[in-house]
Amino acid sequence: LFGWFMVAQFFIPLRIVGDVTNELQQWIIVVAAAAVVLGVANVGRIHLGKVRRRQGDWAYSIPLLFGLVSMASVGLLFGIREGSLFDFLYLNAYVPMQGTMFALLAFFMASAAYRAFRIRSFEAALLAIAAILVMIGRVPVGLAISPALPEVSEWIMNYPNLAAKRAILIGAALGAIATGLKIILGLERNVLGGE
Repeated sequence: LFGWFMVAQFFIPLRIVGDVTNELQQWIIVVAAAAVVLGVANVGRIHLGKVRRRQGDWAYSIPLLFGLVSMASVGLLFGIREGSLFDFLYLNAYVPMQGTMFALLAFFMASAAYRAFRIRSFEAALLAIAAILVMIGRVPVGLAISPALPEVSEWIMNYPNLAAKRAILIGAALGAIATGLKIILGLERNVLGGE
């Protein structure tokens, strides 16, 4: 029923439909806040159980629980405004850790790229050549090698890459619409715990 209202707001220009949709969106905010609380409680329950039972990698649960409790306590006691202790911890602990995780991700991506770019076919060769041109064209070394490299890199990103990206987004959007309609019409019952 809620899904129908979300879709109907685009096709029925009545004020009551807009008002109901706005009210439902406010409810979604409340439900999402409750879901965050449940998520935090679930993370705490799972990791406390791991520490108590000394399950595999239980030692990693201790810093997680410490960080969860300390950040929540600092935020509740001292506030989260700019210049607060929470802001200081966020900027000087969380953000650097997040940067570290993204730096590690670069190594995983390089490993995956090595496996993906093994040139076994014409298409794989095109993919490898395009990737090399884009990577070299995006760094200052590319400009030093040839002034045309950044332009070639930009062309690859703006035309073939953008076309493929749009096709993937259109496919994902159509899949989301189809799944949403199946759920709204009751054809997809897995969401509700059915078969």
